[in-house]
Amino acid sequence: MKISRRGYLFLWFTGLLIAVGKPSRLMAQGGNKNTQRNQAQFLTAQGHEQLNQGQYWEALATWEEATKIYGQLRLDEGVTGNLINQNLAQQALGLYSNAYDTMLSALKMDKRIFSPTLNPYKEFDEKALYATIHQVNPTSVNLLALRNLGDVLRLVGKLNESEIVLKETLSLTQQMKLREEVNSILLSLGNSKQSMYERSRDQYKWVEEPVFKKETVALIQQNALFSLDYYEQVNNIAGASQSLKLKSQLHRLSLLLDFHKWLTTESRSGNKKTVINKIEQQIPASIDLILKNSSAFSELSISQSAYAKLNFAENLNKTLNKQLQSVAVEYAESALKTAKSLKNQRLESYSLGTLGKLQPEQSQTYFEQALGFAQSVQAWDIAYQWQQKLGDLYSKQGKYEKAFKIYEAAISSLTQVRTNLLSSNPDTQFFFYEQAEPVYRNYMRLLLANSSPDLKQVLQTNGRLQIAQLENFLQCGKLDLVPLNELQNLPSTTAIIYIIDLSTTIEVIVQSSDYSLHHHSVDSKLIRGHVINLLNILQSARLSSTDNPKITSPYQKLYKLLIAPIKIYLPSLGTLVFALDASFQSLPMGLLHDERDYLIKRYSVAQTLGSKVRPPKSLSQERLTALIAGLSKRSPSFNDQNAPKGLKALPGVAEEVADVKKQTTSSKILLDEKFTSLQFKEELSKKGFPIMHISTHGQFSSQTKKTVFLAYDKVINILEFDSLIKDKTQSSENAIELLVLSACQTAKGNKKSTLGMAGVAAQAGAQSIVASLWLVDEGSTAQLMEEFYECLKNGLTKAEALRQAQLSLSSNPRYTHPYFWAGFVLVGGWL
Repeated sequence: MKISRRGYLFLWFTGLLIAVGKPSRLMAQGGNKNTQRNQAQFLTAQGHEQLNQGQYWEALATWEEATKIYGQLRLDEGVTGNLINQNLAQQALGLYSNAYDTMLSALKMDKRIFSPTLNPYKEFDEKALYATIHQVNPTSVNLLALRNLGDVLRLVGKLNESEIVLKETLSLTQQMKLREEVNSILLSLGNSKQSMYERSRDQYKWVEEPVFKKETVALIQQNALFSLDYYEQVNNIAGASQSLKLKSQLHRLSLLLDFHKWLTTESRSGNKKTVINKIEQQIPASIDLILKNSSAFSELSISQSAYAKLNFAENLNKTLNKQLQSVAVEYAESALKTAKSLKNQRLESYSLGTLGKLQPEQSQTYFEQALGFAQSVQAWDIAYQWQQKLGDLYSKQGKYEKAFKIYEAAISSLTQVRTNLLSSNPDTQFFFYEQAEPVYRNYMRLLLANSSPDLKQVLQTNGRLQIAQLENFLQCGKLDLVPLNELQNLPSTTAIIYIIDLSTTIEVIVQSSDYSLHHHSVDSKLIRGHVINLLNILQSARLSSTDNPKITSPYQKLYKLLIAPIKIYLPSLGTLVFALDASFQSLPMGLLHDERDYLIKRYSVAQTLGSKVRPPKSLSQERLTALIAGLSKRSPSFNDQNAPKGLKALPGVAEEVADVKKQTTSSKILLDEKFTSLQFKEELSKKGFPIMHISTHGQFSSQTKKTVFLAYDKVINILEFDSLIKDKTQSSENAIELLVLSACQTAKGNKKSTLGMAGVAAQAGAQSIVASLWLVDEGSTAQLMEEFYECLKNGLTKAEALRQAQLSLSSNPRYTHPYFWAGFVLVGGWL
């Protein structure tokens, strides 16, 4: 069973009664009164009753039967009408992908005109979409179907397509002068714009880079104001029904409160004071309007009315007005009464959970009861919310055993929710970031607060968190990765260092060569300033002219705080594998300095995201076959909107490509005009290349659409990269063992570079990736790459080959500065 993106009780609300209560309009047009026709009409009406009572599966089955009968009678409008109805039941059940397919079937539309569900950034064919919409015969039932399609496109994350479908449907409906349907479409457009606002708002939390944050701020305000305008239009239409106006008012209030919160806590927009004042004036008026229109709640279906009351109650609670909070309790209690009368356990769970939020003094009882009902109907999307609340409560009460168990259960519930979401809605990453991440981190805090913490459980939780983050970043299914602490037969000179950021503390856990675990904790206040200082220095355009002490000094302090306390558990020489949390991912750990020398002088260094990798495998000399692609001059891709700004030609790439070819065997070169996305894909399909070396501009970002590299003809983002190489990685024989991106760089301000790097490697199915954290000198890069491949040819591990190449370069008088050699990092398998 698929679950809604956030588990919010109101997400599907406005789409629900689209065709409900109007069976006569959908069914009576054929005029055939034979027995089958009567049976189909009866089933259609019965389905509406079942939906109104919250019996969604029963309604779906009833409408499926009605659809079959209309199909046998060859009554197309009856078929279309009942497919619309099926879609309503599927939406109520959270089966958004199914509802999407149902509406495409109702309108006989080709799925290929829309962007793939799991790649919202891949462009769709707008012209084809417009043409397809206008091929639909604009009957009232087909226009109803188009609006439903617009709604379900929103629910599966295709927001741009949703807006286009709804705007075109609005135009056609206005031409037909279907006034009531026009009002409903305006409401749907408001909802789509609100979803755009939510997506951009959540992206703001996810995005690290200042320049991208600025772009996102403008988008947030634009989408919020457009959405509010659509809702206002519905409220101002004299002929709109009271129930439709109530839906619009509820959505508008929710948006006003959320937008106000974002403006006051997150935004740094220059005009935010003006906007905040306007919003603050509108919130009380919006609440008064709903209270005056309270009789409209009774015009909704029984279950819809209950969900609407809960939504209103939660919004009243956000005002922090005690009088309004008491009103909120009344609405929530009314919803609970309805849930009990309907024997709707999902609704009862929501009602009890809402009362738990509204009445803190009784919250534990309410949350425990709410959880029981959610578990009884396997509603994991709401169960985890109550489990999280209870975990926090038990922890505060010192009931640690109960807290441990409930947090474990919450993570289990979240795993099931994510599995369902990954296949239905690309906004999962934002759901995860906002709703799920705190559960993992709170659980780790609780585990580490124990006098004898279960370090293995901490690492397992951290690994699940970080890999879930990578899967959400990639919007992909489950990745085939192995926990670091489960790897067998590692060399005795290998140690794994986990650095976990728990906000107030930085936790360091080391796994020694004998697999024993050791723990050290540091106050984050002692660490944070050094990390920020280093990030600013290393991502500065003036890095090459920065005095060495300005770099080594903060690295010495980080070494003293993070590494020195665990030094006794490390081998004297060998390999250190760093599993880094986001705050540290853009820092090359080989630069850690013990006041005598850099860490890289004694250890080869690798990084992983979290604590999972593809099983490490050494690269044999017989496997030194490479596909080498490079871009040495300006090309059409430089002008792409997602390309990094201020790019210059890289003439040294030609030399680097030639040097790499000399050190490898049976290699294929694609340089400049030959390095097109199409030619790249064709070469991959011809022969297996264990090594893929790409020397071109690119960047690693906290956003997938900004994590790109440049082919000659176009920018290829991380999600498109998967489609280029997916045929290659279907079998282990063709798997990429090493991916090298030698001219890409971390977008300025990004602290999650490993997320982008590991993401590229994961999309390539690669064991390991070598990439640079900043754009380095062409001449030094060519020399480093030549030595790196020569070391691989001599049988060294990937991590040791990179180390030797970096040490060799740093010994060159021209390249002693860390700018030239320290930016290259190995992410993934180090053997």
